[in-house]
Amino acid sequence: MTAPASTQTVDLAARFPGIVTADTRPGYSGFIVEKDKLVEVATAIRDEFGYDLLTAVTAVDYLPEGKMEVVYHAYKTTGGPGLVFRVQVPRVDPIEVPSLINVYPGADLQEREAWDLMGIRFTGHPDLRRILMWEGFDGHPLRKDWKEPFYEEDAKPFKSRWPEGRHVMAEDRNPYKDNLKFPENFDPEKWIPDNDNMLYQSLKRYTMKNEDGLETDHIVVNMGPQHPSTHGVFRAAITLEGETIVGLKPVVGYLHRNHDKIGERNTFLQNMPYTDRLDYFNSMSNNLAYAITVEKLMNIPVAERAEYIRVIMAELSRIQNHLVFIGMLLNDLGAMYTPALYAFEERELILDVFEAVSGARMMCNYLRFGGVVRDIPPYVMQKIKDLVFDRLPAKTDEMDRLLTENEVLVARLKGVPVIDGETAIKYSVTGPVLRAAGVPYDIRRADPYSIYDRFDFDVAVRYNGDLYDNYLIRLDEIRQSLRILQQAVKQIPDGPINSQKPQYQVRVPAGEAYGRIESPKGELAFYVVSNGKPNPWRYHVRPASFVNITCLEKICLGAKIADFVALLGVLDIVMGELDR
Repeated sequence: MTAPASTQTVDLAARFPGIVTADTRPGYSGFIVEKDKLVEVATAIRDEFGYDLLTAVTAVDYLPEGKMEVVYHAYKTTGGPGLVFRVQVPRVDPIEVPSLINVYPGADLQEREAWDLMGIRFTGHPDLRRILMWEGFDGHPLRKDWKEPFYEEDAKPFKSRWPEGRHVMAEDRNPYKDNLKFPENFDPEKWIPDNDNMLYQSLKRYTMKNEDGLETDHIVVNMGPQHPSTHGVFRAAITLEGETIVGLKPVVGYLHRNHDKIGERNTFLQNMPYTDRLDYFNSMSNNLAYAITVEKLMNIPVAERAEYIRVIMAELSRIQNHLVFIGMLLNDLGAMYTPALYAFEERELILDVFEAVSGARMMCNYLRFGGVVRDIPPYVMQKIKDLVFDRLPAKTDEMDRLLTENEVLVARLKGVPVIDGETAIKYSVTGPVLRAAGVPYDIRRADPYSIYDRFDFDVAVRYNGDLYDNYLIRLDEIRQSLRILQQAVKQIPDGPINSQKPQYQVRVPAGEAYGRIESPKGELAFYVVSNGKPNPWRYHVRPASFVNITCLEKICLGAKIADFVALLGVLDIVMGELDR
């Protein structure tokens, strides 16, 4: 594995003397910015230094040192390594940091998440409400001093289970017989939720004005959270004028299970199967992003054969994801069942491969730090060759032939705008939606990881930014993935499948790492902080679905309500990843 590229590609400290200092902590990189000058420095990072894409906003609680930190990762859409800058503030409420929403609008939902889970108030944010926890929730659960009612101790395995082996019903230790507690003097019987009022107030603030000056009635419609076309328990509160969307707020968190908190209670290795449950359509990709992150921290190589196996699994995952995306998009548009079943047939064949190598169809738990857990048997390699050279190219062409020229599909998709390239970058959109808007940004090319720099493939790009291009780009990407796969199965060398000995516990040196991949839905990244102990001090997922949904309001304003389901569909969200 090549050493990660240095993030200090610019000298911010020289540009802002006395305001910005280099982060000199062992195992850390980037710059520390004075809180009061954050907006000014961030504006310079974007405009002067060209880091136009802010991908991640992560809060870290350094309880022993009495400080909170907000870490920002910015990249150039022209490619290259990223820039890390951070703000440190005393850990005394109210903890306040200036919002960057006016510099990077894509920070919107990520700042709300940091407020909700860490209690950091972003001053200047126009809509700072809880986003994943419910409104009556007591406290901020990712703080290091927050304890849930079923709390036993900080790290697993709990002593009551091992080695003592005592059986205790956790529910018996809490009067509510559940893993929850209420704020002081809170009576659930008398509580009236005010979140909907706050939601509708924020909806009014974001509502478009009628250009004709006519006073017209607006109606608020709730799509979801039980709507069959919202791809899970997702809710959108929409203000309509006639059939035109003039205001929209996404409401998420119905599926939230505090993945980050669980990740900090687990050991590093225990987290691998938990990543399967994020985007449950692409567990192989989730495994890869997490493995890359921890391998950066451990500074270990990956076995050569395992690198090829990882690429093969990740690209097969991308193909089945995009095929099912096309089938479900047609489902959303009213072509019920048939296209989706055609797509699922190919997905099942790919899942046969996953099952043969990992033992599971969906929750694969296949990667390990330094390689993979077991080799591809010869008969499975033959099955992969048959798929990538014969079956999948033919089936992709068949779907193309059946759908692309279909007049109903063309009428529903062509010319319906989604987002333009400049706006997509502002809102931190990544993945196929960004490339369909004319920005050829693909992490496999822009900031290569694993062994993607060895393969000959093109970055798929379309230039109209409408629904039709968002459909076509998935077909383009399937064909490029097949090119990569055909090269990988020809070039794969013999040899060991892991550079490390099998182990139950890994030693991870202190420091931080940010590992990212081009998942089928966009940038999937993990930010992990180690303090040298068996558990991560901070474990944070930067999911493509969650960040991409930030632009939903923007892309739907002015659209027809009939197009909303398709506009939501092209973002290709999975709620397990979005809510975590």
